[in-house]
Parts: sequence; structure tokens; C-alpha cells
Amino acid sequence: MAAPAAAGSGEGPRSPLLDDLMPWSVRPLRTGRPWVTAPDPASLRARWERLVRAPGAEREQLFGPTRARTPRTAVAALPGQSTATGPFAREPGPCPDPVRILHGPFDEQWLLPDHRLIDMARPELWRVADGHQLFVVEHGRVPQNTGPALSVTALLPDGHSPAGRPGRIRPLFRRPGGAEPNLAPGLLGLLRARHGDAVTAESVLAWILAAARQSPAGCVVPLPADTARWSAGVELGRELVRIQLRGARGGERPRLPGGRRPYVRAAVPPAPAELSYDSEERVLCLGTGRIAPVPAGAWEFRVGGVRTLELWFGRRSAVSGPAGTEGLAALRPRVWPQEWTSELLELITQLALLAELRPRQEELARGPEIGVRELRAAGVLPVAPGARRPASVLDHREEGPDGQFALL
Repeated sequence: MAAPAAAGSGEGPRSPLLDDLMPWSVRPLRTGRPWVTAPDPASLRARWERLVRAPGAEREQLFGPTRARTPRTAVAALPGQSTATGPFAREPGPCPDPVRILHGPFDEQWLLPDHRLIDMARPELWRVADGHQLFVVEHGRVPQNTGPALSVTALLPDGHSPAGRPGRIRPLFRRPGGAEPNLAPGLLGLLRARHGDAVTAESVLAWILAAARQSPAGCVVPLPADTARWSAGVELGRELVRIQLRGARGGERPRLPGGRRPYVRAAVPPAPAELSYDSEERVLCLGTGRIAPVPAGAWEFRVGGVRTLELWFGRRSAVSGPAGTEGLAALRPRVWPQEWTSELLELITQLALLAELRPRQEELARGPEIGVRELRAAGVLPVAPGARRPASVLDHREEGPDGQFALL
């Protein structure tokens, strides 16, 4: 189905861009070194200890210096983190507790939250990441891609794109505590006048997640003119949010109905080297391990043209080699952890449920719209430049380089 016409294209109803509806966005994180993220926290602690114990020249090599970070770089601590701020070579400090992040779409991993190790950590995201925040992540446009344009997470996302075309990260709120929605000024008022006072920032997010489409102009979001379509889209979007949050914020974890839930039929071997799918038997094979039933929709689920299950498995299936052969990233589990099998079962469930909802998402593209012309007439567009910048945090002290404090 063709996407609705985007702002600036042709005649007729023109859908606004997500960039205008949620104007503040942040570029993806750039770690600069692969060893600061891992699918398990134990590997990160082992890498830290290996780095700290290494003598000077070896430590420099293991660290992986870049223009932005070397072992001699002093840098401010990340908001909410209490790591050392002096050069790593002088005072590495204790290993920080790894934090859970979303590494690209649908892949929950771990990160060492030490600003001295990360080239571009995007502190503005850490500053607003709390128990109220949700992040919308664009996946970047890939021609002929049938996967979702967006995902949502309660975790801090790194914005990594499997297709190499990273999009943007858009927090739902501009300030901690769920304050100041990251929506175009006047948009909530316009939607409430059309669809009732029950319209909230969360319901706008739900609609966006359900209705967003990729286009050459960017991610477009058709806004419905009729309330029945709005209500149906918000209900669908809330279900998408629930599935993608995986039980975060007190929600229930996604589950398939009885009889359709995937189970381990044969134990995953210590080091599975291959992942394959038997479409007739609906079995996912990890070496000699077998998981079933696995719906075809979960196996074929793609983001940016890349099959999600294959990408997830590939990031975990590399066999650990001797220390130093591939740097710190070579420090990995030597056998497949049971936790990964549990995470895989959850991922299969999540992808299966999302695949089942795709036809309902496509239906939202049909119907009269609140187009760009009406948004301009109401003063919602163009968006003021200030709405595209992060909000100032005037009462928050953060530790700067070498222990100095800054008032932001």
C-alpha cells in the first residue's frame, strides 16, 4: 500500500512528518568501541577487569582509542551515573553496574555507562530517562521494506540500525518526571478539539506507533479527521506499546494463547553455530536445539530488510576465543546461557504478536486526514525552533571532567 503523501509533495491531503509532530530528536549513540556493549552483564564486568589489569601499552590497545576518547580523556559523568570523571589511565575506578539498553530494534542488551568509554553517549537522553519516559526509535527507510517504521521502548535505546541507515530517537517527554510532552506546540489542543479531552501525550504516541509509514520524505504520520478511526488506532497503538515494552512499567508480559506458545523441545547446545527454520513443522533450530511452535510471522519479521531473529542470534552465537585475539569483545560466555533461551522465547512471542497486528496497521492509512494545511492554519506548523532543542535543566547538578560540577 502506498504511503500517504508527505508534507511538500503533490496535491490532496498531505500527512505531516513525524519530525514535525515530535520535533525534539536525538541522533543514535555512537560507542566508538564494540566491547562496551554485550548481551550479558558478566562479559562487561570481565572486560572491565581485563582492561584495568592490563599494563600501559596493552591497555591503550585494548581500550581502542578514537579521536573522541582515549585512556587520557577526562569527561563529565553521564546523568544519573556516579562513575569517575578523571582520565581512565589515571583513575579507572570500580566497574560501573551495566545498564539495560535497547541495542537496535527488539534486542535488549547491556552497556557500561561510563562516559569515558563512549564516543557519543547523548547525555541529553540520559537526562530525561526515568520511570515515566518512553522513547520512539526510527528504523530508517529501506526501499521495499515491509517492516515497522518505528518501535517504542522504556529502556534507553542506542538507535542502532541493522540496515546501516539509522533514524532518530524521540523521547515522549522533554523533561524528567513525564513533564512537557515532546509534541508540536498546539497539537494536543487541536486533537482534543477534534477527538475529545481524553487525548493525551500517551494516546498520541499510540496513534503514531500504529499509523507511521516510511516515505522518501521521511517518516509520515497521517492524522485522522474522524474520531472513530482515531479511537481504533489509539487502541491498536496501545496494544503495540504493551507488546514492545515486555512488561515494563507494571504491564503484563506479552503471551501467545495456550497451544501457540513456543517451548524448548530439545535443549540448546552449549555453542549453537547455526539458526534455521522449518516452515512445515514451525520449528526454530539452534544447532541441535529445537523451539516450537514458532509462527512464520515471527521468523519472517524484518526491520530494515533484516530478519530480526537471525540478527539477534548472530550477535550471540560467536564462539569466545583466547583473550586478546579480538580484543576485549572476545570475552564472551563460553557456553550458551539459559537466560538467552528465555529471552529468545520472549522475542519469538513479541514478534509473532506484532506480525499479527500488521494488517490492522495498514488499514489506518484509509480515511480523511487532518493535513498539513489544517495544521498550518491552526498554528501547529511550522514548529518553533525551540521545540527542536532539548529543554534546559536548571536545577540539576552533574559532575563534569575531573570532578568539577556544572549547572545545566
